[in-house]
Amino acid sequence: MNVTYITLDGYLEVEKYRYVYFFIMFISYILILSSNTTVVCVIVIHKNLHEPMYIFIAALLVNSMLFSTAVYPKLLIDLLSEKQIITYQLCIFQSFLFYSLSCSEFLLLTAMAYDRYVSICKPLQYPTIMRKAKVSSFLFLAWLVPACHIAVPAIVFAYLKLCSFSLKGIYCNISVNYLFCVASRALSVYGVVALFNISLLPMLFILFTYTRILMVAYRSCGEVRKKAAQTCLPHLLVLINYSCLITYDVVIVRLQSNISKTVRFVMTLQIIMYSPLFNPIMYGFKMKDIYKHLRRLFYHFRGP
Repeated sequence: MNVTYITLDGYLEVEKYRYVYFFIMFISYILILSSNTTVVCVIVIHKNLHEPMYIFIAALLVNSMLFSTAVYPKLLIDLLSEKQIITYQLCIFQSFLFYSLSCSEFLLLTAMAYDRYVSICKPLQYPTIMRKAKVSSFLFLAWLVPACHIAVPAIVFAYLKLCSFSLKGIYCNISVNYLFCVASRALSVYGVVALFNISLLPMLFILFTYTRILMVAYRSCGEVRKKAAQTCLPHLLVLINYSCLITYDVVIVRLQSNISKTVRFVMTLQIIMYSPLFNPIMYGFKMKDIYKHLRRLFYHFRGP
């Protein structure tokens, strides 16, 4: 059976800075796993955090760890290898995980926005609307819907003929499109529809819900405004941060020939480092109840 290899040509002077890159990426991966796991464990252990908002936060942090695990282990292996290569089949699978989990983050943020909307705009109906069954359905769909959307092009890619075997990146993303001999118009149309369904539509819904929350908070008493600020601000900051990173990814792919290798490399590192590290810090320090338990945990380990 023939195996097709793709060269990952996005590294910058890897021979010279191999061990520096490896050390930075290894420490980053450990920090991502440890920080996200700590916050998730705090939410799981303490029963007063077993509410929809905190369950969605835990799911978002688990998603960040899955996203990082889809990229970092292969990245670390490549940094210690003489050649930075990947089989075409594994490249497609990595690209599938990258975009499936990226879109899952958007849908989880959408579920969190809906939860805050019901909590602030319809507080008396909140226990009835946000039941365990509905929360479980949101979590299931947040991972299933993107996976189904991204699986279609991933399967088609496996059967397309390649004319190029070098990828301008350090991991596989949508730039795989540039490897094919002939671009598929049908896939391009499908990609626009999928982008609308699992990225733009959730974004519009999030903007709508937070606009409604701001309107209700503005007309309400100070207590409601304080609750809206404390619970919604971290979600908005995470959303803005992640939207910028996804925009980076699109810009990098679209401007492949017009962007220097150094700029592309730095922007690519930001995509895979910032969000997984930013999320646990934001939710750990900005969410009052989570921060309270984290502070107790750190004091316990520090000792008397």
